[in-house]
Amino acid sequence: MRKIIESTFVTLDGVVSTPERWSAPYWDDEHSAYAAALLRDADALLLGRATYEQFAGSWPKRSGDWYTDTMNALPKHVASQTLTETAWNAEVLPGDAITAVKALKEQDGGHLLKFGTGSFSRSLLENGLVDEYHFWIFPVVAGQGTRLLDGLAQTQLVLVEATTFSSGIVVHKAVPHQHS
Repeated sequence: MRKIIESTFVTLDGVVSTPERWSAPYWDDEHSAYAAALLRDADALLLGRATYEQFAGSWPKRSGDWYTDTMNALPKHVASQTLTETAWNAEVLPGDAITAVKALKEQDGGHLLKFGTGSFSRSLLENGLVDEYHFWIFPVVAGQGTRLLDGLAQTQLVLVEATTFSSGIVVHKAVPHQHS
């Protein structure tokens, strides 16, 4: 059974939107090594429509390093009710996205790495489908923007690891709380 691993950039004030505006000054070798470790165990990406469109507009224009070439080569599974055509080695999840994700998880293979946070992430969380979260907390206050899972009912997670980078990024690795 495959695992879904969500990797999400978030500011100190909980903003997840427009990470391209606030995250880049903190990217360094530690950031790159951690991101590469997540990607190394994945054999496909799982994306919502908005993240797919943003990524598909920029990643294919790059090449020449392991991370970029791997991102471009991996299959992408996209949750969307409006996309009719895809590029960048992507396919729209058929039918109901949650049912399609459950079927993907049942397949053999490596992890499904999920980037971006929006309504698709909320649906995955509400349906108990994410196995592991990597919340990259950046030492920046955005002041405004879409907040991480704003309005979601209280959800218990267990912090299993915290990794601090010299840039100030702290990655919290958390898993869903298992009720006994």
